[in-house]
Amino acid sequence: MTTATRHKSARRTGVDWFLFFLKFAMFSVIGFGLFAFVLQQIDPNNWLAQQINDDATGLTADQFQGLVIAGLSQGSMYGLIALGYSMVYGVLGFINFAHGEVFMVGAMTGMITSNKLAEAGAWESNFVPSLLFIVVLAILVSTFTAVVMERVAYRPLRGAPRLIPLITSIGISFFIQNVSVVLLGPGAKSYPDLPSWWTETQSIWFLDVQRTRLLVVLVAGVSMAVLWYLVERTKTGKAMRAVAEDKEIASLMGINVNRIIVTTFAIGGAMAGVAGILWGVMFRSVVATTGFLPGIKAFSAAVVGGIGNLGGAMAGGISIGSAESIAPLIILEPLGVNGASQLRDAVAFAVLILVLLVKPTGLFGERLSSEDRA
Repeated sequence: MTTATRHKSARRTGVDWFLFFLKFAMFSVIGFGLFAFVLQQIDPNNWLAQQINDDATGLTADQFQGLVIAGLSQGSMYGLIALGYSMVYGVLGFINFAHGEVFMVGAMTGMITSNKLAEAGAWESNFVPSLLFIVVLAILVSTFTAVVMERVAYRPLRGAPRLIPLITSIGISFFIQNVSVVLLGPGAKSYPDLPSWWTETQSIWFLDVQRTRLLVVLVAGVSMAVLWYLVERTKTGKAMRAVAEDKEIASLMGINVNRIIVTTFAIGGAMAGVAGILWGVMFRSVVATTGFLPGIKAFSAAVVGGIGNLGGAMAGGISIGSAESIAPLIILEPLGVNGASQLRDAVAFAVLILVLLVKPTGLFGERLSSEDRA
């Protein structure tokens, strides 16, 4: 063994040991936090709580149920956005960091339209038709934004090294944010109040779910089913999978590669538009940077599920959404961490790190082209 080989082996071993201790530390924190949570549920004044968390109270069944439902609804929106990341990466092999701004455009479109409908009196009196109208309009605007983005910014860079379109996507992200600030101002914009009957809870078996959150989960499920059918059961879907596998061979087989790439961006934009409306209806406030953090989390969700894997993207979104809703109060709060509920973002990215440590290809495995696999 040469000296260079020995040095290389030593470096690799050092990294492996570091990753092992990092993995051990994260699992130890999770395990100890869950143990403290169980003791806290049994007796809030147990010996461990007296040592590390004097304010321990425990969670009621209704509180835990609320956290689970909140995590599912939040994660469903992350999953819808993550679908766009996975689709574009599967076809072009780069991450479109401006996709979060496509989501923001959909949310802003819904805000403007819903306020106009509220001024006309249609929002309250005809809420369901009004909601369907703003969903369709947001899908159209978000789809148009994604298609223009591909045609103007990415297609001229099709043959360039991957770092160049990646940097371009970051520039487009800031450009769209600043256009939103110029046109609509820097302050937060609000959706009109929802009808009172829409904010009530709906009983489903033993669960009491707010209708707004139920809508988010149902729409996400339907959107995922439609996308799965499109990709797996239609000629366009087969062409998309062929282009994702090998563009040159797909072109030789008579597939219009440019049209398929535009279609991919359009579908991803439509999913982001749906997520934007759901975000606006649930949180009722949007700003120019609304798409930044959800976009980063959605990208993390795509990696967690397995980049290029559509089902994995949705599963990754639900995993991250559920973790950031539940983990602060069942792991961090029992450990006496101050402001545990404010650490949702840290928990979301900790999930990403943990999954990459345990399974670098994601929970459901990557789906990459032959070039990327090589």
